Amino acid sequence: MRKFMLFVGGLIALLVLLTNLGPMVLLGLSVWLLYIIFKKFVKSHSVAGKIGWVILGLLILGIAFSNIYAVLGIAAAFALYWIVKNWKKEEHDTIIPADDNDPFSNFERQWAELNN
Repeated sequence: MRKFMLFVGGLIALLVLLTNLGPMVLLGLSVWLLYIIFKKFVKSHSVAGKIGWVILGLLILGIAFSNIYAVLGIAAAFALYWIVKNWKKEEHDTIIPADDNDPFSNFERQWAELNN
């Protein structure tokens, strides 16, 4: 049942990730362009140049805000990573009889109790 739920969750996360792949690329590109525009704004010495960079920055900022729902795609990518990581984890249920007087099995039982 656990594997089935992880599979369904992974399938949903994959669909959300694929749906938001385009906006994720545009969001990343717009954030990168905003960084470049900020660097050019700081280096500019003329007032007209600074006004031009601010106008261009506001235009790119509008593109970034229009793709802000791409954060759902980033969350889906993180969820998909978590699901794949938990899929590979195996469940260890060791059952050791408690009435055995063998010192090695007693040690194993106590070690299993400490780890739980």
